[in-house]
Parts: sequence; structure tokens; C-alpha cells
Amino acid sequence: MKIKLKNAEIQEYVNAPASEFPKYTTQLMNVANQNSQATRPRHVGQLSELIQEFPRQTFEEWVMWYQEQYPEAIENATDRIISMIENFNEAVDKIDRTLVKSWVEDLVLVKTFAGLKFQEAILKRLAKIKGCDYRLAEPHEESQGIDGFVGEEAYSIKPSTYEAIPTVAESIEVKIIFYEKKSDGVVFEIPEE
Repeated sequence: MKIKLKNAEIQEYVNAPASEFPKYTTQLMNVANQNSQATRPRHVGQLSELIQEFPRQTFEEWVMWYQEQYPEAIENATDRIISMIENFNEAVDKIDRTLVKSWVEDLVLVKTFAGLKFQEAILKRLAKIKGCDYRLAEPHEESQGIDGFVGEEAYSIKPSTYEAIPTVAESIEVKIIFYEKKSDGVVFEIPEE
């Protein structure tokens, strides 16, 4: 039998006070916190370890103990988040329908196209490095696990996690370029000749 405990229930069971916030405010504060990194361990301590070190039981005792260990942490984190919220306020003033439409077009059209077509970009870069032409695979070649050619050499382009997938049954008889998607692009390794 599976049992789910909601956060509110957990708070109730451990006698921690429930907090109420106006609609949407926690989402904005979360984003501001992520951007400012205000509650990272270097600022507020490694909380998962601190709670294990905590020698008592009650929420009130936890508050006192934590504040003795990190007397400025809550104020400093608050300052960092408020500063980011102020940056957001300046940015919100610049957002209008035209800007939102441009952003949606960039996301839906440009980033989707580039994100799904990066295999061709990998082949182009490899062709440039090797000083030859490239071409994408034709459907009958794709069925053999080939994504494209650089010169006469066939390549398959796979995510770096591909090797770790034990259920993948296909056997690819060509060189494989493994890539890893990053927030700012794609990193790939050229297979040895």
C-alpha cells in the first residue's frame, strides 16, 4: 500500500508552523532565490547535514540552534533575494506584448528548430575540422543507425547517456559521436580515427 504525505501534513506532524503566502509570490521568490543563490550551502549552511547534527527535537529548539550556528544567514539570504526581486521589478517594466511575442517566437520557432537540428550542426563542425563536405543520412541509411556522413565516413550521433541504457538493442556499425546538451549548447567528442 502506498501512502502519500503532503507537505502540510508533514508540517503538522512535526509541529512546524504552516505559512500562507499571496498567490504567485512564492513562485517569484523561488526564481529570485535560484538566480541569487541566496540559500545555497555557502550562505545558509548544508541544511541536510545540519538537521542531522541538530541535537534536540522541537521546531522551536531547531530555530534557536540554527540561529546560533548561522546568526546572519536568514538576513543575508533575505537581502540577496530582495535585491533580485528589485532587478525583476525593473525587468517587468520592460515587458510588453511585443517583447513577449518575440520571446515566444524565439522559444517555439528558433530554439526548437536549433535544438532539434543540432545533429546537423555537429556534422557541419566535424566537416569543417576535417576539411570536407557533410550530408545528412537518407531514410534507408537512418534505418541502419546512420545520422550523417562527413566525407565518406558514416556517423551516428547519440546522447552521452546512450551507452548507459541497457535496453538499447540496436547494433550500430558506424562511428558514434556522443554529445551532451548543456544550457548554452552541445558538447561532443570526435571519435578516434
